[in-house]
Amino acid sequence: MKIFPAIDIKDKKCVRLVKGNFKDKTVYEMSPVDQACKYKDHGFKDLHIIDLDGALTGETVNADVIQQIVGKSNLKIEIGGGIRTVDSIQKYIDAGVEKVILGSAAIKDKFFLKIACQKFPNKIALGLDAKDGYLSIYGWRENSNLLTLDFLKEVNDYGVSRLIYTDINRDGTKRGPNFEETLKISDISNCPVIISGGVSSIKDIKKAKELKKRNIEGIIVGKAIYDGNIRLEELAKEMDA
Repeated sequence: MKIFPAIDIKDKKCVRLVKGNFKDKTVYEMSPVDQACKYKDHGFKDLHIIDLDGALTGETVNADVIQQIVGKSNLKIEIGGGIRTVDSIQKYIDAGVEKVILGSAAIKDKFFLKIACQKFPNKIALGLDAKDGYLSIYGWRENSNLLTLDFLKEVNDYGVSRLIYTDINRDGTKRGPNFEETLKISDISNCPVIISGGVSSIKDIKKAKELKKRNIEGIIVGKAIYDGNIRLEELAKEMDA
């Protein structure tokens, strides 16, 4: 089971939002680069990063920060947020990230997703961020009116290498992940699925590990780390177990 500590970047700082609300955010003192190195020092191998500035603007705003993180931490990084062109994907691939997460651009233009998967084999992850069963786009500010399961069925054969499913209603709330909906996704997905949103305790991690045979590759942990609900030492033990 892969465990992805999370870093959300806004204005060059680590932040966490509640349900994707930019007005309900917590800013943390440690820089994104230092936070990534802290994860590395605790033995983590994978890292989930979202460029929130990019999600709002559609530009790779924090590409320089991502490049620093790659260079200093040597972690396997998946990066998302505002990646809407082939050039943006190429920029991150050249920087050394392992996976580029496509969200809004893929949902608005399935052909773009298909081309990206063909041009960058095994490098494209699909981010499906859902609220009440419907996909949200553009920094979660807009409802696409597309049912999550219906969209996945349409793009399931495109060659996506990883799928990240986030229940927006759980994200940043520490209420526990939406395992039920995630399993509906993983049961039909042609690629492995990452659980995202709402992790509150080590119990959530243990439950996720029990689902590994259900096409669940890993889980993302964010606010629970920053707020001290989960200690990095105990989280690292679950990764190694």
